[in-house]
Amino acid sequence: MAVQEARQGARAGARGAAHGGGCTCGDCPHGAREGHRRAVAEFLLKRDEFAAGQGLPAAVAHSASASRQWVSEELTQSAEAVAERGRAEGDVWLARLWQRTLCVLWAAVVLLLLVESLTAIGAGWTSARTAGLLAALLVAGALTGASWFHRARGGALAPVIGEDNRMSTSRTVAAAWVLLVAYAVLVLAGRLAAASDHAERDALISGLELARGAGMVTVLAVVCGIAVLVRRVVGLRIHAQRLQKVRALRPRAADLLTDDSGRGAFADIQYVVISAVALLFAAVRLARRPDQLPDLPWGLTVLVLVSALTYLAGKYAEGGRPVILSVVRAREAGDLDGPIRTGDDIEIRGACFVPPGAQTADHLSRMVVRIGAVDVHVPLIPVTGGFSNPSDTVLTVPVPADVEPGCVQVQVITAAGVATNRCEVEVTD
Repeated sequence: MAVQEARQGARAGARGAAHGGGCTCGDCPHGAREGHRRAVAEFLLKRDEFAAGQGLPAAVAHSASASRQWVSEELTQSAEAVAERGRAEGDVWLARLWQRTLCVLWAAVVLLLLVESLTAIGAGWTSARTAGLLAALLVAGALTGASWFHRARGGALAPVIGEDNRMSTSRTVAAAWVLLVAYAVLVLAGRLAAASDHAERDALISGLELARGAGMVTVLAVVCGIAVLVRRVVGLRIHAQRLQKVRALRPRAADLLTDDSGRGAFADIQYVVISAVALLFAAVRLARRPDQLPDLPWGLTVLVLVSALTYLAGKYAEGGRPVILSVVRAREAGDLDGPIRTGDDIEIRGACFVPPGAQTADHLSRMVVRIGAVDVHVPLIPVTGGFSNPSDTVLTVPVPADVEPGCVQVQVITAAGVATNRCEVEVTD
């Protein structure tokens, strides 16, 4: 009751000050980005105040358990508001992304025109330059049309955004190779259409033979197969609860080089770097020999294949199912040793309790510990700069009075919805 009364008083105060100074409601003209920024700032200030022992109402200040529950629920509600503003900002950002991608796309076409014009000084304008420019216009036009139809999902980047709302490394690499091959074929088609000599036409047609483009075709087949296979592998591992995934607020370019938690991933980095080097080499070969598909040397082709297999192996190895190793009675300094009783705090020790990318408060507040037939939400315990509970290896929760004495099973359900193994503990009166 004390917790409910204190919360009602806090809500009343928040409603009274909602439209004062830094309002963050949806009716304000600041926009989704400004509303999210202010909501985050307010949440961090509130968390640090609670961590310092400030802002507690008198109705719960006398009880450590009541104050912890009140603080946890207040932070949970604030975190949900921040997450809602973050999702709104992500939707707005994604809806505007297609315009930015089109600007970059057509800027690349203009840059190609400038480069061809500068290199034509002295050498003269050739049919290959015309074919290259026309091919770029066709590719840019096709991507522009696709961007319009998928403008709510990021425009031209929609195919490379995964189901978790992150940029997919495998799809991005495969899309880059597909675009380069399509551009090369269009260049050859343009030159073939402009060729008047029979021998020149035969030479252009022979430039599409498999013997000359075997390396390019092999790389294209492997990277596209890797993109499809990785999606299947990730889906199966999620359904088998061997991999935990949480949805991101919006895709970022850094997703190509990092894991879900934002840390650099070796498998992703080496795949992107080696593929980018091979793409640059192929583009240079196409510029030097526009009469045939870029002939990748087999040494470079094998290097790309090894990089792709390393990336695939990394996808098989990443993640892990959360596991409980032991459950003990939490003890503070000065407490006597004893058995676990209702009302006591228990400490659950294990691994992988916090999925990658779920370090934010709205995800942490979704963690649940099932003690017997009772679901207990893990309380958020703030400290300066973060939370001491829950963590990736240790969870602390109270044993509610509804738990019947005797042997009960303890199980953790993470923010990704993955359940751990069950661990039996003895609860006494």
